[in-house]
Amino acid sequence: SMPSEVLLKIFSCLDAVSLLAVGCVNKRFYELANDNGVWLKLYSSSLQPKWTIWKMKSKQTETVSLGCAAIHDKKPGYWKKEYIFKQTSAFKTRVMRLVKFLDPYTGLPCKNKEAMKVSGLCWIIVLKDKNGKEHIVEKPNLSFKDTSVTVLWYGTDWPCLDILSTLKLFGVTPLLPNQRIPPSKNGPRRFSLIAEYHLANLTENNVAVGADELVQLFSLSPGLLVGIWKEKNEIAFVMANLHYNQLLERSILGSATAQYVPPPNKPLLDDIDSEYGLHDYSLHLDLHGRNCMYLCGSFKCLFCRKRDIENGYLRLRVVNLKDNRKHLPVIGTLGICWETDVFKGNVKDCFVMDLTLLDETGKPFWCFSAPVRMELSAKSSGLYDYMGHIYTADYSESEGKVCLEFVWLEETKEYIIVSLVLYVSTKKVNSWYGTNY
Repeated sequence: SMPSEVLLKIFSCLDAVSLLAVGCVNKRFYELANDNGVWLKLYSSSLQPKWTIWKMKSKQTETVSLGCAAIHDKKPGYWKKEYIFKQTSAFKTRVMRLVKFLDPYTGLPCKNKEAMKVSGLCWIIVLKDKNGKEHIVEKPNLSFKDTSVTVLWYGTDWPCLDILSTLKLFGVTPLLPNQRIPPSKNGPRRFSLIAEYHLANLTENNVAVGADELVQLFSLSPGLLVGIWKEKNEIAFVMANLHYNQLLERSILGSATAQYVPPPNKPLLDDIDSEYGLHDYSLHLDLHGRNCMYLCGSFKCLFCRKRDIENGYLRLRVVNLKDNRKHLPVIGTLGICWETDVFKGNVKDCFVMDLTLLDETGKPFWCFSAPVRMELSAKSSGLYDYMGHIYTADYSESEGKVCLEFVWLEETKEYIIVSLVLYVSTKKVNSWYGTNY
């Protein structure tokens, strides 16, 4: 029964977040909360720095007259959209400015944590069942590494695995970030779709990465690990491995329905170098189990000769079986740590691989973070320096393959990497460099 004029007067005293919340009460409040006069006031105040409030009266009169014309000439909600667009654009600019600082060691943004804090970024998963009902899972645990972040969700109220159809991974940021106030879960938020996975027949269509007494781990590309309780055949936890390369862009610049697509690399043609695109690669490799680091290594001056291009792949040999000077010891027993509200565990003979391959200019060329499974090889070690079982670990995707060989030394209880070879797709190389191999 309160007159609209009184409500508008009250609404004009609210900030933008409160105004958006009020608009969700009912239809009448929504229409009043879209009033151009209220939002133009917010829009104007957001553009004027605090030190310009004392401006001359003539200037203020001109601003008011322009504002009155803008109110009556625009459709309801126009200045609301303009305000949100301006605030969102300014926020993206602040975040992107932070990620311009690159780490010379990895070639990746070195201020990712600061950028995530400024943006209020978090990640959620949305499980959709076969009836179309959605279940949102929040409150993840984060684990930061040199080149990636591992996000872990667990809970006791997961939907039954048999009725689930898809899982969507979203980056979530406040619609109107305020650095002075922590983001509210109930405030307006913006969703950016990172990846979508199909869960129908999950255990039948995917090979288990590993298992312990309680759970089985199943890998879904890109970079998702789903833990299934053995006895109940229900989800125990979900773990996402997100590489820093384009992490913020995918988590912020996409929409709720479409993933962010990075712009293509602009190749710089080199007519002088006959082997352009075949040399001066740099590799940064991390092997970890979420909470523990097993290996962190960097390799320079990787190359491929033309005669080594086979079956659509460039071969970059990083660690040679015959050169024991470059063999790499792995610290600890390889495995992936997991936890829930009650239980904890470590699935052995698997790990998370973070690979960052840089081109000759130091620009990220091929990057991923993904779980990898180890398998016992039928052949035995033919090396005089090492006598033990051989294990292999292979990873494959559209852009390339990684092949690892380990030797397990029983005396010292450690793994030694005796071979590491990258196979990079020639299609990827030709697109990146503008070549034709």
